[in-house]
Order: sequence, then C-alpha cells, then structure tokens
Amino acid sequence: MKKITIGITHNSKYDNYARWIAMEPGTQVVRLGYAYDNFHDISRCHGILLSGGDEDIHPRFYNCPEYLPLCTGGVDERRDEFELRIVDYAISNRLPLLGICRGLQIMNVYCGGTLVPDIRAAGKPDHSRLAEGSDRHHSITVPPDCLLGGIAGLHEGEVNSSHHQSADRIGEGLMANAISDDGVIEGLERRDNHARSFLLLVQWHPERMGDQTNPLASTIKTAFLDSVR
Repeated sequence: MKKITIGITHNSKYDNYARWIAMEPGTQVVRLGYAYDNFHDISRCHGILLSGGDEDIHPRFYNCPEYLPLCTGGVDERRDEFELRIVDYAISNRLPLLGICRGLQIMNVYCGGTLVPDIRAAGKPDHSRLAEGSDRHHSITVPPDCLLGGIAGLHEGEVNSSHHQSADRIGEGLMANAISDDGVIEGLERRDNHARSFLLLVQWHPERMGDQTNPLASTIKTAFLDSVR
C-alpha cells in the first residue's frame, strides 16, 4: 500500500483528528499551524484535512465585519490567514481536501461565500454542543446525485453537531450536499467533482462519532484517503 502523509490544521483537539486518520495503515500525519511556523511542511503532504475548532472565522474575511459581536467563539485572525494560505496551496496543487466543521466554513469563505454568524440568533434551533459538553445529534438529508450521497450510499442519516455558525451564501463553484431538518447547510462539495481533485466538506464531526460504522463517518474517511492514494 502506498504510504501517504496528510496535513491536518492545528486546533485544541488536533489529537482526535490525528488518531482518526493515522489509524489507517500506511498513513502518517503532520500538524500544520501558524504557531509552528511550518507552512513549508505542506510540500510533504499528499492531502489536507481542515480541522474544526472553537475559534470563529473573523467576519472581515467575508466582508461582514459587523457580525463580529456574534462571534462568541472568539476569533484568531492568524489562524484564518494561515488556513486560507493552506487552502490556496491545496487547490492550486490539486491536493485532495476534507474539511470538517470550521474547515467547511473556511473553505466556503475562500470561495467567496458567507457565514451565518450565530444560528440561534438567526432564528434556528441550537446546533452547538449540549450544556454538559456532549455533542447534539440530528438528522440530515442528502440530495441525490452528489458526491457525498455516492460515498455514504444514503439519502438521509444522523450526525453529531457542535457548531453555532454555518454556511450562508454558498461560495462560487460549491453546492450543498447535506441539509438539516431545520434548513441549516450541513455539507458542501464542488458542483463538478469529477473534473477536479477531491473536495468534501461536512459540518459534523466524523472523527468523534461514537459509531464509526455510521456511513457518515467511516466512508468519508475512506473516500478521502482513497482519493489521496
């Protein structure tokens, strides 16, 4: 089996992502983060995982600075800038890319999209983690004839949830591939995935779903790593 290296963007729960990816035979990971001053390490990577994290993307990056008071997770503009560089490199060099939670959001912003700064303030039910710290769970619908549906082999399912922001206006070249029952965008992918490198973005956390046999966890990782190989 071909040995591959996956670059994973740093956050406070980096180890969760690293374990999830590195448990696969022939796979190693490298941490990418501005605090490590190691953008150059991306040249070693065969694929990129954009991780989640507590920090919200500063709304100035999607031309809505007035949203800043609603960014209750705090912001880290150095992380935003670093990860936008990561995305640009990955796209320019046709590296397969998987985005999880905040990773979906930074990719949507890179493509010119915008974010809902706070889902509850927008009148939707809470999608953030429960008071005791565990994830919420809800159902999603996956439209026919999309990459995610082909990977997971289903058109509806249940996912975990731990976010207070979501994609709003979808970025250029992207389309929604999963919607929650209350109308929140839960996944994005390219409109034309066949002509470009692998790109899949999900708002939930497959790396920490308790049931790793759930097609909305296991098959996503498998499809990503297969595309890298």
